[in-house]
Amino acid sequence: MPPTAAAPISLAPRVVVFDYGEVISREPSDADRARLVARAGVAAHAFWTAYWAHREPLDQGTASIAEYWTAVAGDLGVDWDPVDVHELWAIDHRGWLSVDPGTLRVLHALADGGTRLALLSNAGADFSGWLRSGSFSPLFERVFVSGELGLVKPHAAIYEHVIGELGITPAELLFVDNRTENVDGAKAIGGDGHVFTDAASLESWLRSLAA
Repeated sequence: MPPTAAAPISLAPRVVVFDYGEVISREPSDADRARLVARAGVAAHAFWTAYWAHREPLDQGTASIAEYWTAVAGDLGVDWDPVDVHELWAIDHRGWLSVDPGTLRVLHALADGGTRLALLSNAGADFSGWLRSGSFSPLFERVFVSGELGLVKPHAAIYEHVIGELGITPAELLFVDNRTENVDGAKAIGGDGHVFTDAASLESWLRSLAA
């Protein structure tokens, strides 16, 4: 039997801003990761070191998809042709296209309570269509994608941009992210936040603020 909807959570005038990856989405599965490493044709440890080493320019929009994978290939000492890059991109992209039902129930509880919601993701511009047009996108009044802004978490400028666009004070920002450094970035400019581990803990934190 499916779980019932969560009771509404009202936090106005505060705005809850959600990260996407590993908060709304589930992390890529072991099978997703294995498929990507197999297509890359290199050892897993070396691959993931190179994969993350060049991620910030991709997320910031200062490196194209092709430039990103060329940089990864350079670290690994391999030579991928354009078709290899297309396949690697597609496998990687699919791994992040998932949803966590627990987080979605929390989002709906907030929306049902009249709480304003926004999304802020460190992601390349290639994710913008999914984030802005997916089934969950109507829950958010604004979607901020780092690759379009030329700004990335946890730098202060991206939070300041979000606050300005939402027309709120720093104290009205509640930020949810799975990375401690990103939540700390929101707190450093005067907001508050929660380091996401699971939906139940997130819901408990939000309800404590509404009490």
